[in-house]
Amino acid sequence: MVPVIYHPAYLSYNFGPQHPFSPVRLEMLLDLLHALGYPPPLHTPPQATRAEVLRVHAERFVTRVEAAARGAPPADLHHYGLGTTDTPVFPEMDAAARWIVGGTLEGARLIAAGRTQRVLQLGGGLHHAQYDKASGFCVYNDLAVAIRYLTDQGLRVAYIDIDVHHGDGVQWIFYDDPNVLTLSLHESGRYLFPGTGTVLELGRGAGAGLKLNLPLEPFTQDASYLEVFERVAPAALEAFRPDVLVVQCGADAHYMDPLADLLLTTQAYEQLFQRVLDLARAHTGGRALFTLGGGYALDATVRVWALLYHVLLELPLPKALPEAWRATWQERTGHPLTPTLHDPPGTPPETPRRKEIERRNRQVAERLLQLASAYWG
Repeated sequence: MVPVIYHPAYLSYNFGPQHPFSPVRLEMLLDLLHALGYPPPLHTPPQATRAEVLRVHAERFVTRVEAAARGAPPADLHHYGLGTTDTPVFPEMDAAARWIVGGTLEGARLIAAGRTQRVLQLGGGLHHAQYDKASGFCVYNDLAVAIRYLTDQGLRVAYIDIDVHHGDGVQWIFYDDPNVLTLSLHESGRYLFPGTGTVLELGRGAGAGLKLNLPLEPFTQDASYLEVFERVAPAALEAFRPDVLVVQCGADAHYMDPLADLLLTTQAYEQLFQRVLDLARAHTGGRALFTLGGGYALDATVRVWALLYHVLLELPLPKALPEAWRATWQERTGHPLTPTLHDPPGTPPETPRRKEIERRNRQVAERLLQLASAYWG
């Protein structure tokens, strides 16, 4: 059985009712899994300790998060990325963020101890948090804490990030680490937050050649995304030879997402999840830790993550979503919901620039391989 990590305290990571990073996503997802007749085999994690957070974050940053969470924000709050529109302060923010970190860290512990090969963390994926700064809805970097734990156990980690935004926090924290490969596929930073993630960001020192980025053109569709993933990921993993994968499964590259402009369908996500599992079987003996991440169209995000759940637990896909579930959540959210896990045929419509976009993405992939392979030998 694949452990599915979750704690009700994840819902306390809440920036307010108008913020796009909403705990409603998790509520909808859990309710859907139960309605489909496959309730998750939940594994309850401990909360991460302060010391565990400090394995990747600066003391000066953590003390400011703690102070802000107590209602005593320091004067230099904004310098540390706190109290902004993206990452506003909320009561008990430190505790809520440490619950998220604790879940991803628990997944790493289970894998390192040999208790399971595959773990799904129903939360986390806070990939923008930096060493000494909150960023992009992310307070503490749960992924980095888990990766640090795995490397402390002597394991080589390949981190794959399919969120539409560059996985900058994880990249920079491990920028000179030879035991961590990072591969981020994202909409180009020329157009989208956080503005980083070019093919030239390859790592530093002993980590050179191990930080890989595929900045994609806006309006990239399924075929081009899957093509460049296939061009780069297998070659990178073959060169690096990881012991475990850590995978951030943001759903915001979906065509419905309001915060970005990639055009993936749920069909592409299913293929990606299956392909990552294939790569884990080929390169890590099946060891892989999956987290959630971004995703701001409730309809699409919940369906993408339900697909992730079904793929990882090797469950049959339903022909339709339960009508009672749809009625409940349409009324609660005020938005129509797609009746199937997969998107309707013919959506989204093909972009007129498809050939040009595919050509540019292919050039990016080839350039990245050219640059990185010079380090691989």
